[in-house]
Amino acid sequence: MSWLRALKETALSGLSIERRRLEPLIAIRGAAGLALVLGISLAFFGPVVAASSAFGAFQAAIATFQRSWRPRPVLALVSGASLAVSTFLGYLTGSRLPLFLALLVLWTFVAGLAWAAGPTAGIIAASNVAIMLVTVTLPTSVANSAVHAGMILFGGVVQAALIVLFPVRRWGAQRDALADALAAEADYARRLRHDPLAPFDPVPLMTARSAAAVTPRQARRRPPELRGSRGVAERIRPVLASLADPSLGVPPEGPERERVRELLAAAGSVLDSAARAIRHGDPVVLAPSAVATLKTPDTGTLLTGPPLRAADRLGALLSDVIETAEGEGTKEQEARAEEAAEAIKTPADGTTPAPHRRRPTLLRLVPVVAQAMRAELRPGSPILRHAVRVSAVAAVGYLIGTALPLGHGYWAPMAAVMVMRPEFSQTYARSVARFGGTIVGVSLATAIGQTTHPGVTPAAMLSVLCALLMYLLMRTGYVVGQACVSAYVVFLLGMAGDDWSQTVLERVFLTLAGGLLAMISYALYPAWETPRLRGRLGDWLKADGRYAASVVDQYAEPAERGHDDVRSALLDTREARVAWQEALATAQHEPVRNRGLSRAAADDTQHALAQLGRAAMLLEAHLPGGGATPVPDAARLADALRRATEQGAKAVRERRVPDWTEVREALAEWDARQRAQEEGEGEADTGEREADPYVREGAHLLLEALEEFSQGLDGKPVSKSKPKAEPKSEPEPKPEPKSDPESEPDSNQPGKQAG
Repeated sequence: MSWLRALKETALSGLSIERRRLEPLIAIRGAAGLALVLGISLAFFGPVVAASSAFGAFQAAIATFQRSWRPRPVLALVSGASLAVSTFLGYLTGSRLPLFLALLVLWTFVAGLAWAAGPTAGIIAASNVAIMLVTVTLPTSVANSAVHAGMILFGGVVQAALIVLFPVRRWGAQRDALADALAAEADYARRLRHDPLAPFDPVPLMTARSAAAVTPRQARRRPPELRGSRGVAERIRPVLASLADPSLGVPPEGPERERVRELLAAAGSVLDSAARAIRHGDPVVLAPSAVATLKTPDTGTLLTGPPLRAADRLGALLSDVIETAEGEGTKEQEARAEEAAEAIKTPADGTTPAPHRRRPTLLRLVPVVAQAMRAELRPGSPILRHAVRVSAVAAVGYLIGTALPLGHGYWAPMAAVMVMRPEFSQTYARSVARFGGTIVGVSLATAIGQTTHPGVTPAAMLSVLCALLMYLLMRTGYVVGQACVSAYVVFLLGMAGDDWSQTVLERVFLTLAGGLLAMISYALYPAWETPRLRGRLGDWLKADGRYAASVVDQYAEPAERGHDDVRSALLDTREARVAWQEALATAQHEPVRNRGLSRAAADDTQHALAQLGRAAMLLEAHLPGGGATPVPDAARLADALRRATEQGAKAVRERRVPDWTEVREALAEWDARQRAQEEGEGEADTGEREADPYVREGAHLLLEALEEFSQGLDGKPVSKSKPKAEPKSEPEPKPEPKSDPESEPDSNQPGKQAG
């Protein structure tokens, strides 16, 4: 993409406004906290301290809007405390330019590294630096700086207290995450009716998994309907795919296919009902037709083999979903579902895994964040490059703003710090939006100020009104939020004694300068995703291969292997897929010449890897129990898959086409041995004869996907997989083992489908 086109697209993206669901009660609560802090500060300390405390309350409320699964009061307290520390240090060094500049560079560098801990930490850290640049300009003495810092912290405490006293939709974020996961599976079930190979995006499942991690205190207070449902939902997805698949299941057309379509429609209806119940905390209301379809005995007369087992399993899992959604699941069901979803590894001491995903407390999170930041101190790290860029731009912007005889010099570095992100498109889009929003917000606020000349109290009221609009509209678009923020800052500084006449031109010009500095810095010291696409693709191939090998390996020695490594591999392949798709989406907007991976090759290879993961998922849906007969050939194929995909990932990174000879030979030997056994009649164990057709057919699907991957990478035409007209004949079903074949320790972001 050319620079001109990239700039055009990012500008349009930054200026876009979306229709999003508003949250008026939360916005009113945040504005009420700000008004309370402003009123108390004005009454006891005057307008200057009130301005500082208002920034603390304002930022604390914004922190609670960030996407985080931690309790909102905690976010408000952390934001208020960190801003208080930043402001106090800024006051202490503000009178000495070299010392303050050194602090600014260090503080901004740490804020840039904070993105290693996640977007929420990065946004809060960047906001602290930006607000510190404003608050340290307020007149005060070193002795009073502690009072300012204390009132900023007080603003965070007030916002946290209001959240506790006036909760709005408690556990709402977690409810939405789990409901979205169930709704995504309902949509998947309906799409499978018409397209048996329909793709599935597991990002909702990954988000629900992240939301399910709780601290010990949260675990004691979590609503019953949020316990266990996600673990069951994770196990439904492979069952749905297995039931619909024509290669390993029922024919593409006929009475069996019609029964499968009815079961999928009923599953979608039940999952939608459970999602609505969990989202709103209401009882589950099921459609009578869906219940009748799932309970009819006709299923047993039409389906046989794996499809029948999948149908029976689906009914049992849907029953568990309904019970947990209504909060009526037994403790044993909840613990079993959570353990199946989360016990990725059995502890070395043999203890039982925790019945819920554990989220570290704030104190225990500190070393985790520090370790994540240290891990980014390496050459080539996009986070490190972002930290270097933002700290350099903040220093240069502050020097430029100080040197120019315009006043309000902090607007340049503040604008740069707020718009800069580790990604190119976000940085450029936010720079354009920041400039547009500043023009609107500063112009309106200045016009009102110069026309009415409001006193301290009216200016405070106007600033609260702007904050209310910011909280209400911040999710509709960055340009809208920046218009409200700019007006808020103007009114707040006007309340503290700022001259209303010194506003529009100076602040707009400095905001433009800050935005241009941010854009130039990324052009001079970029962190492009385009050159790393092959590495991301190789990581996904390796993760997919490990997942497929882990699944096939389960058939080799069912009695000696748990399902933990399967689940662990599935989590890895989801994360690798999300990383690839996010990198691909980012690269599409970068003004960088293609580096060896065309768009057609990217599309073909990601389709092939999706089919590879899907074939492994179909095999996972029918994992054998501990008493099943081993299939020795599966072990040889699993080893070949693991080695070949590791070598294939290396080949992708080195711009070579992977070779799958080892996998092809292992599968050919398996086929030859099976033919010899069939000719010998009776040499193979009955259980092995039953397992082989299903496993070997799935293994052939794995090989087909790998060969499609190489063809797509080599630029050869790839025929997208379609349902086969004639399925393989299936043996008579054997009794389902008592052990749970889906029992897994359990993935957003947001990976796109593991299969």
